[in-house]
Amino acid sequence: QKIKLRQRVAVNMENRSTATKMVGVDVKMPVAIAPVGLTGMQHADGEILAAKAAEKFGIRFTLSTMSICSIEDVAAATTQPFWFQLYVMRDRDFIERLIERARAAKCDALVLTLDLQILGQRHKDLKNGLTSPPRPTIPNLLNIATKPRWALGMAMTPRRQFRNIVGHVKGVQKLDDLTAWANEQYDPKLDWSKVTRIRDQWKGKLILKGVLDAEDAQMAADAGADAVIVSNHGGRQLDGALSSIRMLPSVVRAVGDRTEVWLDSGIRSGQDVLKALSLGAKGTMIGRAYIHGLGAMGEAGVTKALEVIKKEMDITMALCGERDIKNMGRHNLLVPQDFEGNWA
Repeated sequence: QKIKLRQRVAVNMENRSTATKMVGVDVKMPVAIAPVGLTGMQHADGEILAAKAAEKFGIRFTLSTMSICSIEDVAAATTQPFWFQLYVMRDRDFIERLIERARAAKCDALVLTLDLQILGQRHKDLKNGLTSPPRPTIPNLLNIATKPRWALGMAMTPRRQFRNIVGHVKGVQKLDDLTAWANEQYDPKLDWSKVTRIRDQWKGKLILKGVLDAEDAQMAADAGADAVIVSNHGGRQLDGALSSIRMLPSVVRAVGDRTEVWLDSGIRSGQDVLKALSLGAKGTMIGRAYIHGLGAMGEAGVTKALEVIKKEMDITMALCGERDIKNMGRHNLLVPQDFEGNWA
């Protein structure tokens, strides 16, 4: 909100376009659907519905490793390629097979998350008692009772497990097994040599997510990243870190001439997208914004969320005196002099 937009007048506002490219893919607007774990618990078959909405709208969907619907489920329900997000686990054989499954499903980009080697202290999860599987406590049962449509949808679908994992890992056949496995599996030894190894194994586009520092961005570019996503994991990993939008300019200066820089974490509106683009990003990703639509209205809700963002983007762009979103730049903004901070 500290960033302000410059309004311009008496300019031709006809024939506007929000179309652009993200890692060479034509998109209707510079927004991709971010990987969100447990999307299929927000709404029955949530990942499938979101992927179908994204395909029809003309943007890309990213499937999380920790999704409820599997890679194969989403591939069977869509016709265009989607992107797959990878968490690196200790079980190297499983990760190699997971990458091969993504390749077989014709995913054309791998989004490798770098900022979840260990789980941060997620106070909301602790306060709400989030567990997998959920505990049958009285508050939980009362909550479900007030959501009959959700409960019926979840009862009707066969997809209620982490289907990228359950049945694909030895000894993991149900949620109880998965929880114990997952708690021990995030790889704290993930380093740039492992990133390079994955780069060598994956022949498609490689997008590195979770970069929040210019030095790390340079290492990501050195590792062959086709895009770097400036992200603080939705603010749920390192409490006290700067927001992704504050770190964006320094990352763009460091690697913007070598690789695409995108922004994730905090995009809630079309104006947020334009501010990120004007600070040098080539694309953005949304998580909560589409999840709210999905939970409310399923596939139609995702479409509605995307329409809201695009409409605001289009109108704001026009009022800033631009007709092509690719022309948005620093000249369209008023940014406080201390926005990036003068940190010792």
